[in-house]
Amino acid sequence: MTSIDQLRDIIENEIGKSFPPTAHHRLYDPIAYLMGLGGKRLRPIFCLLSAEMFGAQANKALPAAMAVEIFHNFSLIHDDIMDDAPMRRGQSTVHEKWNVAQGILSGDAALVLAYNQLMTLPEEHRWHALQGFNKMALEVCEGQQLDMDFEIREDVRVEDYLEMIRLKTSVLLATSLKTGALIGGASPLDCALIYDFGINLGLSFQLRDDYLDTFGDERIGKQIGGDILADKKTYLLIRSNEKAGKEEAAVLNAYIGSTGQSAADKVHQVRSVMQKLKVDEDAEALSKKYYTEAMDMLEKVGVPDARKVQIKSVSRSLLGRDR
Repeated sequence: MTSIDQLRDIIENEIGKSFPPTAHHRLYDPIAYLMGLGGKRLRPIFCLLSAEMFGAQANKALPAAMAVEIFHNFSLIHDDIMDDAPMRRGQSTVHEKWNVAQGILSGDAALVLAYNQLMTLPEEHRWHALQGFNKMALEVCEGQQLDMDFEIREDVRVEDYLEMIRLKTSVLLATSLKTGALIGGASPLDCALIYDFGINLGLSFQLRDDYLDTFGDERIGKQIGGDILADKKTYLLIRSNEKAGKEEAAVLNAYIGSTGQSAADKVHQVRSVMQKLKVDEDAEALSKKYYTEAMDMLEKVGVPDARKVQIKSVSRSLLGRDR
């Protein structure tokens, strides 16, 4: 099996070759800029790991891995425009560094480049890979629409939120794994199992990420309380609204959606309510539940345990699990 560091090097090298100088550099420079800012490359790594787990060489799945990574960055360009976000990975977002029109056009080009990668797959894999990719691409858009809808809805339930993060986060990870499995020659049953593994792992990751945004510390590289300051309807806030009595609801109503308080006071007051209602514990418990379900799916995949070691290792590091 290829090491994780070697897989990451393969991906970075391929990214470096994907945007050669052309007469149309203004179209491609923003894509190369964003992809050059780094990132964990988890989705392409999982794609390559899945292919190797089922017996293929990693380079056989490299076009599919590149497709999902380029698609992911395409979605970030457009998401940042919709959110009017100034920073991404510690640097200016594409639309801030260039302009909104350039961000839209370069994002569109990135989507086409992702499909170009898939078209280089061997014919026996291309059709199924495209089918899965198209399903994923639409679901990510559906997830983004739900996320936007939540901004103006007052009746968002935990079930609604979980469906949104399934669409916006989990399906990209799951499709990466399933496409790698297809290229590795996995059976339909194993393809379904590895896809469900990815769905559950993605849900666990996003819930853990929500928790760390509010209850982590600055060393994780996040602005602690950023979701509270942005009034984001995360699991923590939705669950708090569900569990709140009159006293807690009064505090939440006073701070969420209002602008008169200091940032530190808003974070402190809302966090205190969340801890009183024990929604921090709820979030951790639900994240662990999805993680356990993901590992159960992986255990059922019909390959020797030795081939699952690296995927298990990356999954543990992704979630910060020590087991």
